[in-house]
Amino acid sequence: MSTLTPQFGSLVPTQKKQLLEGNYLNFTGDAAGGDPVNNFAQQYLPEIYEAEVERYGNRTLGGFLRMVGAEMPMTSDQVIWSEQNRLHISYEGVTAPNVDSLSIPVGAGVENVVSPGSTIVATDIATGAELKCYVTASGASLSTPTGILTVKPYTQANLGVTATGDIDLASAASIKIFVYGSEYAKGTGDANRISVEPSFTQYSNSPIIIKDKYAINGSDTAQIGWVEVATESGQGGFLWYLKAESETRLRF
Repeated sequence: MSTLTPQFGSLVPTQKKQLLEGNYLNFTGDAAGGDPVNNFAQQYLPEIYEAEVERYGNRTLGGFLRMVGAEMPMTSDQVIWSEQNRLHISYEGVTAPNVDSLSIPVGAGVENVVSPGSTIVATDIATGAELKCYVTASGASLSTPTGILTVKPYTQANLGVTATGDIDLASAASIKIFVYGSEYAKGTGDANRISVEPSFTQYSNSPIIIKDKYAINGSDTAQIGWVEVATESGQGGFLWYLKAESETRLRF
């Protein structure tokens, strides 16, 4: 069994923060274990940071809810709210039946509200290739509403490949379209414009009871001490407390 021998004789702690010969520890590393060899003769000495480093920031659930703006006091056992819908028009799962048209998958809860004269961006989901197109006709303006859009790309003849460098959206398996504006000639009426009515979406949620527990025995009372911390309210300072008790409170 090896004997632990201090570098400068016996280590004697002092009642005050004084730099004496016998009240500091050696911090040499283990060169054989791959650690850097440090000693008090080196140029830059390390500093001891007494405050606890908050590397994770505010870890409370209340802090997260304040950041996303979803904090609301309540006294009932259920809360019901409605959320705003997307401002601009977009569709996914669109296909190209031919080189001059796009087909929106209309069905339950999905309607074609793209008006003739709209300008759209069509993107191939698989490759990311995109084309800006002008909608010349929309199936939603006919007597039988459908999801067929007749489009003309701005930078090529059609959705297929007719010249070198053209983007081929006609053979894309899945296309996403996004309406970013419209283009009309002077004096154009609104007969072909389609009214976009927002849908009402309602959600409900019930609160839950969260439980946690922190227990202490008589032996733990010797481990408490002054530590600089940040409290739940954002204030900082020194507390005479048990570390585990404070973290139990933070979890709420």
